[in-house]
Amino acid sequence: MRLALYQPDIAQNTGTILRLCACFGIPVDVIGPAGFDMSDRALKRAALDYLPHVEIARHVGFDSFMAERSAVSSPSPGRLVLLTTKASTSHYDFRFAPDDTLMLGRESAGVPDSVHDRVDARITIPMRPGLRSLNVAVAAAIVLGEALRQTNGYPHA
Repeated sequence: MRLALYQPDIAQNTGTILRLCACFGIPVDVIGPAGFDMSDRALKRAALDYLPHVEIARHVGFDSFMAERSAVSSPSPGRLVLLTTKASTSHYDFRFAPDDTLMLGRESAGVPDSVHDRVDARITIPMRPGLRSLNVAVAAAIVLGEALRQTNGYPHA
């Protein structure tokens, strides 16, 4: 399992997600460009002392992310699963696999249609009608928690 951040806008949300992934041993792909300084120094400020405990792969853009996924993974990179408010399948009805990559869009704009068109699945977190969306870090925690539960992927003490 992996988590991918598409052009993140807010350093603090990225830091929270990196900390989440450090605690569960989940690698993170950061797909640029980011809306903030992505230097190790800036990330260290956002992720605190958890940064050394998370595997981060940085990608210049979505096309390079997709190319690297195909090149590194054998025989298949697994599914790319987009968390979006524009989906009809809820995260608890979706059957996760251990090699899924869960992708979250920009806080300000989600992902463009060109990215929607290239993912393998789209899922949503059910919410009350009329409300726009959850914080991206909260959404990551909710869906990653369910994915790890389904795949028995939580770390074992």
